[in-house]
Amino acid sequence: MENNSFKQKIEQYPALKRAIHRFIMHPVRTRPNWWIRLFDFVYLKRGKGSVIYRSVRKDLPPFKRFSLGRYSVVEDFSCLNNAVGDLIIGDYSRIGLGNTIIGPVNIGNHVNLGQNVTVTALNHNYQDVSKQIDEQGISTSPIIIEDDVWIGAHAVILPGVTLGKHCVVAAGSIVTRSIPPYSICMGCPAKVVKVYDFAEKKWKKAD
Repeated sequence: MENNSFKQKIEQYPALKRAIHRFIMHPVRTRPNWWIRLFDFVYLKRGKGSVIYRSVRKDLPPFKRFSLGRYSVVEDFSCLNNAVGDLIIGDYSRIGLGNTIIGPVNIGNHVNLGQNVTVTALNHNYQDVSKQIDEQGISTSPIIIEDDVWIGAHAVILPGVTLGKHCVVAAGSIVTRSIPPYSICMGCPAKVVKVYDFAEKKWKKAD
């Protein structure tokens, strides 16, 4: 409650807000300054047995939440970014080699992401053609990846998508809309191709 009250006070003073943001974030590199990263062990929440490899780029400022669950792993050369939204990863999940994850993203338990997967809840605004795109700011729409999901290599998960429990995203797919639980999707844009029939206890082609 006190933290929210502090944030609300800062919002009332734009100049102060900009100064604090500049102290935390490098304006060109768009990542936390080195003196902030020195103390990331204080504000990054990590569960027992979790691993983040050294080569992982941690664009994780303290003004948004980051949490990595118990025995979860973030593989080499990945990028984690919560600058515009919380990034929550559950227990026993694995973020594969070379992944990019930009919040707000909520990843459940026992989730496996293959190599070079992109999960981004961020979009650049472009609607006003009288302005350059990089002058128009960004918008976000949260991504939810439920428990026991497998995402194949080189897949892209776009803003606003929910991947239901125990669904599979085929390698190279671009997911633009939510995928129901217990289904398999593939393609660009991704479409559901199989669903699990609990009555017959087998995977069947989608209608």
